Amino acid sequence: MKNNRKHNNQTTARQGAEAACVEPLKIGAATPFDFSAHNLTAYGGLLPVATMLEKLGFQQLVEENLTIKRLTRAMPVYQFVLAMVLALYVGFSRLHHLRFLEREPMLTGILKVLRLPPQCTFWRFLAALHLSAAGQILRVQQILRQRVWEAAHVELKTITLDTDTTVHTLFGHQMGGRKSYNPKNRGKKSFQPILTFLAETREYVGGELRNGDRPSGKQIARHLEGVFAALPKGVETCKAPFLTGGCA
Repeated sequence: MKNNRKHNNQTTARQGAEAACVEPLKIGAATPFDFSAHNLTAYGGLLPVATMLEKLGFQQLVEENLTIKRLTRAMPVYQFVLAMVLALYVGFSRLHHLRFLEREPMLTGILKVLRLPPQCTFWRFLAALHLSAAGQILRVQQILRQRVWEAAHVELKTITLDTDTTVHTLFGHQMGGRKSYNPKNRGKKSFQPILTFLAETREYVGGELRNGDRPSGKQIARHLEGVFAALPKGVETCKAPFLTGGCA
């Protein structure tokens, strides 16, 4: 029987990894990426989202409900709002992340611009918003939720509200910061926003950015009144750990 192995000059390749990865590989906003195809984009999912917002009348709602006196030159007001909404959808949680999408063909095509404005332009746009803009945005969200439920035939008569406060640690001297309950950073000043979500659909219903003091009973009651007003039509009963009864 002929032995072929001793006449083979090729060395056997090692099987398996030489060393195990210490940390798992994670994809973040700073992860570089590239494609060789001309018509391929990593953000192809933005097109159906933009189409959905168009059918829901998002532009008309923003232009009718959002009051902005500052004149914008780089883009209209609606395009600023739409750019930030789409950036949040693809996972960019900060304004300086928009530089990764500055010339993204899918996003610039939806916004109908050659390139996105720099980060400082978005900051000036947000700084021009009045405090009343928060309530106006919640009003837009309320109308969109109603339209989505009607289009998707969501008919919930009884819902469960999940209301709780969270801790936002502050660094430096910011107005409203208090030394209160902060288990991760004890002794540091923080805000305590109060948020309410809909348990059945995991939707954000309402919230309020508060100082670091614990909310009183009157503040919680005022918050829940706004939550009840933001619920879609047809909801009759609300359930919560501290609340039972009907919804207005």
